[in-house]
This record gives sequence, C-alpha cells and structure tokens, in this order.
Amino acid sequence: MLQRIALRWLINGLAIFAAAQLVPGIHTEGGWAVIAIMAVILGLANALIAPVLKFLTCPLIILTLGLFTLVINAAVFWFSAWVGQRFGLGFYVDNFWAAFLGALVVSVVSMALSLVIGEEK
Repeated sequence: MLQRIALRWLINGLAIFAAAQLVPGIHTEGGWAVIAIMAVILGLANALIAPVLKFLTCPLIILTLGLFTLVINAAVFWFSAWVGQRFGLGFYVDNFWAAFLGALVVSVVSMALSLVIGEEK
C-alpha cells in the first residue's frame, strides 16, 4: 500500500515537472522539493475536490460528452497552484490556459508513466 502511494507520488511529481518544463505559463522556484510538495497538494485536490466538482457538474459533463472534465482538471490544477502559493511554495500558474495545458500535460505524462511502470489499480 505504501509502495503504491509512493509510486503514485513519484509519477505525479514527474508529471508536474514535465508540465513546468513544457508549458510557458507554469513556473517553479525551489527545485524538486517544491515539485514533491505540489504532487501531494495536487493528489489531495484530485482525491477530495475533483469528485465533488464532477458530481455537481454532471449534467454539463454529459452535455459536452465528457469534455467539461478537462475544464474541471484545469480548475483543480489552478487551485492546487493557488494553495501552493498560500504555503509559500514557488509554483506559479499564470492564467487559466496555462492551467488547462498544464493539467493536460500532467494527465498524459501520468498515464504514460503508469503504463510504462505497470502500476496496478
């Protein structure tokens, strides 16, 4: 169980690092420590906030054939960056479109790394 949590944390950290490198509107200051803490914050936000948002916007998700989920992921990513800033972390997302692209990169990299590593659900 702890191995799975640590592996998920590592994958999220690498995905956040990739987003910070690839998306122009995402900035980090402080190196891997900031990215590791942001991986925890993003993981908690995805576990606690994202399901509530998806439940509340279920009709809109159905109406857009699931595409509104991308907006929810961007909002959760942006919120995570905001929480990180409140804790004094050097992780910044400039605007919604940077959050949108960052969430997309995090999702794709996380999925790819999970497939490569062979993480079991």
